[in-house]
Amino acid sequence: MIRTFLIGIILGAVAAAGALYAFPAVDQEREPSLVSVAPNGGNIEMFHVNVPMDRVLVGAPSEAGAVPDGLEWPDDASLVGVRTEMFKIRNARDSVVGIAARTTATRGDEDIIDWVLHLPARGSVFASMESNLREGGIRDGAIRSGSREFSSLGGSLTERWIADTSGDEDAPQGRIELQAIYRGQPERLADEQEAVE
Repeated sequence: MIRTFLIGIILGAVAAAGALYAFPAVDQEREPSLVSVAPNGGNIEMFHVNVPMDRVLVGAPSEAGAVPDGLEWPDDASLVGVRTEMFKIRNARDSVVGIAARTTATRGDEDIIDWVLHLPARGSVFASMESNLREGGIRDGAIRSGSREFSSLGGSLTERWIADTSGDEDAPQGRIELQAIYRGQPERLADEQEAVE
């Protein structure tokens, strides 16, 4: 009797695993990547954020107009000078492909600006930006880390604000354009391979 019970549990677990493999409970849809090849190597991918429509959250200590309404930013001395924004990010076809968080912190006279882009079914990218803008209102940054598909990639991220000049009533105030250039990181050889060479 016990054997029959245990065999039934094992067969039931195998059948459940097989059913989940054949018919996944979550089949995450992935928007195709719109990537082009950079002239000097690497891949280029463009994203944009329509402001304020794509803003999900904005918070800072003692800031009026937090999004969503009623958001209370923690009243902590270590968060003075920190501002966080979260956005939906769109690809060149204007399809929402993920979310991005932009954090700005002020230390003395310098701003520290970081972006985290999360693309479901692909992974996340973390980039540190330079505090100064260069000509054309472009801010440069470096991709510091990534997960999943981006874990072995480095590269750069640029940010640019483009104000809306259309005058349309329902047009956004402007858009933030993000250009990511991904480059593969050189892999270190194992110690035994280094010794051979």
